[in-house]
Amino acid sequence: MSVELRPGLIHHPGFLDEAARVRLAEEVAAILATAPPFTPRMPRTGKPFSVRMGGAGPLCWVSDEAGYRYQPHHPVTGELWPPIPPTALAAWDELAPDAPPPEACLINLYGPEARMGLHQDRDEEDFDAPVLSLSLGAPALFRYGGLSRSDPTRSVRLMSGDAVVIGGPSRLAFHGIDRIYREPDLLAQDPLPGLLPAGGRCNLTLRRVTRSHAVT
Repeated sequence: MSVELRPGLIHHPGFLDEAARVRLAEEVAAILATAPPFTPRMPRTGKPFSVRMGGAGPLCWVSDEAGYRYQPHHPVTGELWPPIPPTALAAWDELAPDAPPPEACLINLYGPEARMGLHQDRDEEDFDAPVLSLSLGAPALFRYGGLSRSDPTRSVRLMSGDAVVIGGPSRLAFHGIDRIYREPDLLAQDPLPGLLPAGGRCNLTLRRVTRSHAVT
């Protein structure tokens, strides 16, 4: 059963069953084998994020001293990003059926101590399409607020297999990850062998980057 956390921000607990979680983890592992995870850095300062990242799709988001941006190639290898995993695309088709296809799939890899501060997803041209989040591995505390950083915030625990749709009036809502819970989970034990510490989390976010132009 889905839960509306605020208008346009919808939590779908247990959206991916065990078979789908295993399938998605295998697809992500294959992506990261050809497009290895990298550590994004803050603009200007170059301070590294606590989260490592991978990506898939025609475009993917990167961050370094030059700023935030989407680009078609891996920032380290220079190769094009692999295709978005089929299980993630199927989730988009089901949860965002009226949106144009996603162009980017960000793969965030959280170790047990990693965090993601409050932020808006606003580097895309198209804010009409939602952002879709899929969780694998250890539970995480997801914090969300309003359209201003100073708005009050609330929190919800995201479990492996949960989906969150960030769209409509909440498309630019501030959100982040405050903590990773050290609780046993089938995929948290070793979701991506050699890439994610035991007790870690993998989060995929699918986004539409460019404006979709309908054909008439």
